[in-house]
Amino acid sequence: MRPSRSTPASGLSRRGLLAAGGSLGAGALLAACGSSSGPDSGAPPGKGAPATASGPWTFTDDRPKTVRLKRVPTRLVAYVGAAAALHDYGIECAGVFGPTRLKNGAADAQAGDLDVRDVTVLGNAWGEFGIEKYAALNPGLLISHIYQPPALWYVPDQSAGKILALAPSVGIKVAGVPLTTPLHRYAQLAASLGADLASAANSAQRTRFEKASADLRTAARTARAAGVKVLAASASTESFYVSTPASAADLTYYRGLGVDFVVPTRVRGGFFETLSWETADRYPADVIMLDDRTATLQPADLTGKPTWNRLPAVAAGQVTGWPSEPIFSYAKCADRMEALAKVLTAAKKVS
Repeated sequence: MRPSRSTPASGLSRRGLLAAGGSLGAGALLAACGSSSGPDSGAPPGKGAPATASGPWTFTDDRPKTVRLKRVPTRLVAYVGAAAALHDYGIECAGVFGPTRLKNGAADAQAGDLDVRDVTVLGNAWGEFGIEKYAALNPGLLISHIYQPPALWYVPDQSAGKILALAPSVGIKVAGVPLTTPLHRYAQLAASLGADLASAANSAQRTRFEKASADLRTAARTARAAGVKVLAASASTESFYVSTPASAADLTYYRGLGVDFVVPTRVRGGFFETLSWETADRYPADVIMLDDRTATLQPADLTGKPTWNRLPAVAAGQVTGWPSEPIFSYAKCADRMEALAKVLTAAKKVS
């Protein structure tokens, strides 16, 4: 989660800096932290929870705030990554915000398997959120990640008050916790909205995730024995950003499975160390996981950077894409672990 190639970091808030790279049963969640009701609490099922879901509905999020509604909300609006995770469990959203469509109309990678032609996009970039379009959806619930509590990811600070007044909201913490925490929370949220986690499809997701975890552990053990170190990073025109594993849910989990990550020593703000391109070789690494969101620079964009070309991992062809904003469903996280296990299995010590 790093600055984009078009937005200078000096003009961004900490949340904006994280985002600009493009840039973390329900009954157990009951806690008395306030209440709210939404405009579609009596609406017929639309895009959102399956028609079989019924109320009353209560969910305590990670701020923590409790939403209490007379019925399960059915008009869902979510940050695109949250909507993509819910989609994998069978829950659809009427509207999304955040990186959804590319300039050619195709789906952004952060949209996962969403049909981006069949969803209302309220904003496609940081700072964009169509409030009037949002109100017209008659939203019953707004859903987003939480990176820095209590702010909701991609809900603009300057208009958050107006946006959050239109419908109740739920935030799931995705930073500073292991991957399994937001995975579990999004699964809980999906179940509360009507998803059948015991279905064959959803059970298969979980089984595949567990196998992918075991396979990554094996691959990490082999790579560590060979002395292979992995660096997670993001690139912009001016800077090279080295992530600290402790800040990212996926990296924290992979590290627990044995992946030997480079840990930057001059982290500011808790998420990454910023290096100039002249000092991009500060940390020796054998594999580079490079932020592959559409607003960040990719290997083909970096061929003119001499320091990049000299990095041992780059020279050895040991660079792999890294979605620094994971889609928190078991299926999508299994995808990423399977890919990383393959890279680590083939990796050589080159630094």
